[in-house]
Amino acid sequence: MKMKNTRPQILSDQLFASQRFFLFFILMISVIASNAQQDPTYSQYLNNPFTINPSYAGINNRFNANIQYRSQWSGVQGHPETFNFNSHVSLVNNKVGFGVMAIQDKLGDNVTTEFSTAYSYKIKLEHNTLFSFGMQFGLMRFTNNYSQLNFQQTNDPYFSTYNVTRFNTGAGAMLKSDRYLIGLSAPRLLPVTINQGGQNIQVYDRTFYLMGSYMIYLNERVRLRPATLLRASDKSRSVDLNMNLQIEDFYSAGIFTRNFNTYGLLLQMIVKHYRFGYAIEVPGSKTAIPFTTNEFMLGISLSAFRFHDQSFSVF
Repeated sequence: MKMKNTRPQILSDQLFASQRFFLFFILMISVIASNAQQDPTYSQYLNNPFTINPSYAGINNRFNANIQYRSQWSGVQGHPETFNFNSHVSLVNNKVGFGVMAIQDKLGDNVTTEFSTAYSYKIKLEHNTLFSFGMQFGLMRFTNNYSQLNFQQTNDPYFSTYNVTRFNTGAGAMLKSDRYLIGLSAPRLLPVTINQGGQNIQVYDRTFYLMGSYMIYLNERVRLRPATLLRASDKSRSVDLNMNLQIEDFYSAGIFTRNFNTYGLLLQMIVKHYRFGYAIEVPGSKTAIPFTTNEFMLGISLSAFRFHDQSFSVF
C-alpha cells in the first residue's frame, strides 16, 4: 500500500501557525508601544453619531436604541472586539436629550468596560438649524490577565495584572440642519493612569473627534452624502473620508477610507422602525495585519411621545 506523504500538510500547518504568532506579536507590540488604550473604532458613526458625541442624544427628536458589534482583524488571535449598546431619547418637548451607553472593548488580555449616561440641551436657530451641547458621565473599568503568557522578565510593570475602575466625563457640541451635520467632541476627557511596580502606566488616552457631513440632493429620491471624521489623541491621528449614496430615507451604500490605508464598504437598510447596518473593512497594501474587519448594527427608532417627530431623519 502506498503511504500518503503528509509532510507538505505539516509544513503548511506550521507555516500558518507561525504567521498567526507573528501577527499576534505585531498586535501586542502595537499595544505596548502606545502604552494606553484608546476609544473603540467605529465605522458606522455616520449612522449613529451618539457613539462618539454625547450631544447627539435626542437630537432627532425620537427614541433610539442600537446594538453594535465590531470584530477587527478577525483572523488574529486576541483581535479587538467591541460590544456597544446605546439608547437615547428626546425629552421635555424636544428641548433636552438623555442617553445611556454600555461598552465592552477587548484587545488580547485587556478588557475595558464602560457604563455612562449622556445629557444634551438643544437650541433652535434660524433656517431650521439646531445647536446641541452635551455632557457624558460614567465609570470605566480596566482589567487584564497575563497569566497565560510566559515572560523571561516576570517583574515587567507593563505586564502586571490590574483591575481598576475610574470615573470619567466627556463633552460635545453639534450643529444640525436638513443639509449638514457638524460635531466636535471628547467623550472621555480624563486620561487614566495607574501605578504598577512603582511606575505610572497610562491605561487610557483621551480621543478628540471632529465630524462633518453634507447632503447633496441629486433629485427627489437620490442624495449624495460626503463626510469626514478626524480622530486625534496624544499618541495617534487618523482621518476617515466617506462617500454615501442615499436612496430616500431607507437605503444607503457608501465607501470610505481611513488614512488611505484601510478601505471599506458601508450598507444600511431601514424597514419600518428598524435599522440594519453593516460595514466591512479591508486592509491596504501597507497594512501589517492582512485581515478584514466586520461591524454590525441593529437599531430601532420610534416616535414615543406626542411631541416626537413622526418622520425619520437621516441626520
